[in-house]
Amino acid sequence: MSICSSSSSSSSSSSSTGKACIVHTVLAGAALAVAIGAHAYLGRARKFRTRVVGIIPARYASSRFEGKPLVHILGKPMLQRTWERSKLATTLDHLVVATDDEKIVECCRGFGADVIMTSESCQNGTERCYEALEKLEKKYDIVVNIQGDEPLLEPEIIDGIVKVLQAAPDAVFSTAVTSLKPEDAFDPNRVKCVVDNRGYAIYFSRGLIPFNKSAKVNPRFPYLLHLGIQSYDSKFLKIYPKLQPTPLQLEEDLEQLKVLENGYKIKVIKVEHEAHGVDTPEDVEKIESLMRERNLS
Repeated sequence: MSICSSSSSSSSSSSSTGKACIVHTVLAGAALAVAIGAHAYLGRARKFRTRVVGIIPARYASSRFEGKPLVHILGKPMLQRTWERSKLATTLDHLVVATDDEKIVECCRGFGADVIMTSESCQNGTERCYEALEKLEKKYDIVVNIQGDEPLLEPEIIDGIVKVLQAAPDAVFSTAVTSLKPEDAFDPNRVKCVVDNRGYAIYFSRGLIPFNKSAKVNPRFPYLLHLGIQSYDSKFLKIYPKLQPTPLQLEEDLEQLKVLENGYKIKVIKVEHEAHGVDTPEDVEKIESLMRERNLS
C-alpha cells in the first residue's frame, strides 16, 4: 500500500498530500530506527556478560591455618579437590589458581592446573582475583571467586551465581546463601546475610542477623548462611581495589560490605547446600568423614 498518493490536482490538495507524505515518511523512518535499535539492543542482551573465568585465590600464609590450600584430604591436596569440582561447572570458559606462594604454584602444576603468581600485598581474595584478571591474556566479562577451602562445592552453585549476574544488569556482584544451622548462629566464622524481597543483599555480618531482643535464636526464622563463592562484573572488579576501605568492612572484616557501603548492588541466590568449609585443622577430619560417608574419593 502506498504511503503517499495524490487524489486531486489542486494546489491545496497537493500541499496537504505533500505534508502527509513528509509526516508518514518521518514516522516510517522513526519506526524503522526503533526497530533497528531494538534489534541491536536485544542482540547485545543475548551476549551480555558471556565470557566467564573462574579464579581460585590460594594464600599459603593464612593466619588461622597456615598452608591450608595444600593440606591433604583423603590423599589429595584440598586445592586440587576444589579445582576438580570447579571444572565441572558448565558456565566457566577458563579456570585458574591465583597465589603468592611458590609451593602452591608447584602443587598446581603437579595436578595440571593453570596458575598465576600474584603479589603478597593483596588484602583479600577479591584483590587477588583482580590482579590475576589483569594478567590473563583473554578478556572476560564475569570473574567467579571460588573459595579454595570448599572442596565439596557443587558446580551447580558456580553456574547459579553466574547466571543470576547475567540476568541482573543493575548488580555488579553475585553470591549464594543457604540455610543457617542453629549451632552455627553465633560462630563468627559463619557469615550471615539478610536480603530484600527482590533478592538483593542488605547486609552481611559475623554476628547473627537479624538479632531479636530475646538474644536467642528464633527456630522459626529462616536465617541465611553466606557461602564464600561470589562473582563480579569484570568492569567493577577493576574499580574495587581503588575504593577506600569502609567502616563496616573494617569492623566486620568482610569485603562484601565495601561493595554495599559504596552503593553497589549484590544479587543473592539461595541454594540447598551443606556448607563444609575448612577453616581450622580440625575441619579436615570432619570433611574426610563426610566424604567417606558419601563414598567420595
